[in-house]
Amino acid sequence: MPQSLTPLALYVAVQARLLTGGDRERGDVPGWVLITLMTAGLVTVLWQVAGPKLSDILGSALDSVKGPSGG
Repeated sequence: MPQSLTPLALYVAVQARLLTGGDRERGDVPGWVLITLMTAGLVTVLWQVAGPKLSDILGSALDSVKGPSGG
């Protein structure tokens, strides 16, 4: 049969959980959000800076490829 907690025991249990940080299995959500946003920003900046040059390199590489002659 489960025991019911007295108000004092309930208060102590809640305070202990709040002071120890609660459930540690949740992970560091704000940290992951920050990492994701910073990565997206870094990729965007690099794409804007290097995008035109990469397009030129790809275009010249594709232009230099010769297919089999059909003759």
